[in-house]
Amino acid sequence: MTDDLVFSDEQEAKVSSHAAAPWQVLVVDDEPAVHEVTKLVMSDFEMDGRRLQFTHCYSAAEARSLLAQRNDIALILLDVVMESEHAGLDLAKYIRDDLGNLNVRIVLRTGQPGQAPEEQVIRDYDINDYKEKTDLTRRKLITVFYAGLRAYRDLMRIENARLGLVRSIEAISEVCDSNNLRSFASAVLSQLNYLLDLNGEGLCASRVSAYTANAAHGQLRVLAVTDAYSRMMVDDQLANLPQEVQTAIRDSLAAKTSRYGERYYAGYFCTKAGSESLIYMKFPEPVSEQARELLELFSRNVAITYDSLLLRDETESTQRDTIAVLGGAIERREGDAARHLERVGEISALLARLTGADDAEVELIRTAATLHDVGKARIPEHILTKPGPLTEEEWQVMRTHSKEGDALLSRSGSRVHALGAQIAREHHERWDGSGYPGGLKGIAISLPGRIAAIADVLDSLVCASSYKPAWELTTALDYVRDSAGSHFDPSLVRLLLDHVADVERIYQS
Repeated sequence: MTDDLVFSDEQEAKVSSHAAAPWQVLVVDDEPAVHEVTKLVMSDFEMDGRRLQFTHCYSAAEARSLLAQRNDIALILLDVVMESEHAGLDLAKYIRDDLGNLNVRIVLRTGQPGQAPEEQVIRDYDINDYKEKTDLTRRKLITVFYAGLRAYRDLMRIENARLGLVRSIEAISEVCDSNNLRSFASAVLSQLNYLLDLNGEGLCASRVSAYTANAAHGQLRVLAVTDAYSRMMVDDQLANLPQEVQTAIRDSLAAKTSRYGERYYAGYFCTKAGSESLIYMKFPEPVSEQARELLELFSRNVAITYDSLLLRDETESTQRDTIAVLGGAIERREGDAARHLERVGEISALLARLTGADDAEVELIRTAATLHDVGKARIPEHILTKPGPLTEEEWQVMRTHSKEGDALLSRSGSRVHALGAQIAREHHERWDGSGYPGGLKGIAISLPGRIAAIADVLDSLVCASSYKPAWELTTALDYVRDSAGSHFDPSLVRLLLDHVADVERIYQS
């Protein structure tokens, strides 16, 4: 053997001071000396600014157990003959076929080449190199490490690019499903962490134009934060942020572009409506070029969604305000008409949530329920505003408002108007079938119709009118309880009474 053979060239291992994560190398061999000498000889090896970290297994069985729990090994130096003549070959097959690990580079080393001929092994097993131990000088071993680690690095780049694309698509889809600006901002933060596979902390801030639905008069406000910034309440100012965060945000706003530090990202995007938003993320590791590309791709798509969400919020807010104003005019009640409609919407939303409706469905019924009496626009003024009890003939006219409301709202194809039409038509139906206009009974009445019936009656009792004084909330709730099974769906009444505190909060706001 020459003096540069692996087994005769001893060096002292150096302590790495590099911050970059080391390459993970697994040595599987039943000879302890092989482990020690390999580690010593390669102690000063470095590639791409990363040193080596060795893990040692002394049998194929031990390696099987370890590899079943870890998938971060870049290179395996694998002995052929250990507890059996083909233990190494069987382990290689297990890694590829059973574990499905196609990325790790496997280099077989053998001191008994006759036990496993090279040509047969290369042909039959998915390995990357095959060496005789006596042929592995220090120089050749270094070559093996460079070749194996470079191949692993390139494979992982491809795999990470693929995963990054998948994460980007999933993250953007998650953000696009947000119902409002706050949930949107929270989704942005959580999906950015998922996208980059980093434990980042940060905040999402917005400086919106004055005409948008959530206008803040040009001031920057916080929409969402992760745990590290949880002391900042939503909608708070940024003055209590760490100075370096304020500086990064200020610089991005001034330059109107995203900015990077070694371990932070301040993403800037401006919507078509002129609203400016920022995503600030601080990471425990340096932000790689690949991560920056994904951040920019993600931010561009987020900006498009953000613009649409602002427009949607503005449109929905305007729609709700318009419905409240028109509804109040239609109700022709003194003073509290708008609050009546708002409370009917709030109580309906509460019941919808308690029955398991998702956020979008809850918001839909909140708005649609305020349209329950829109048909009163067709009722003559003298009947609608009569200060005393109605005659039977007048009651027959009044009862037509259910069908009239259905007819008015059914002209629109929007979801809120379609649901409003259903509620307008059914909110005077009764559980026992004695209601109007259709005499529907039990679950033949739609769930929104049953919900709105309770909400409308409860708030009508609590509100004063021209023909009766206001009831106390507890008295009105007792009436609802007593009417379960006759006027109202008993299961909905139970839900309401189980959450009286939530109802009280509606009347306290």
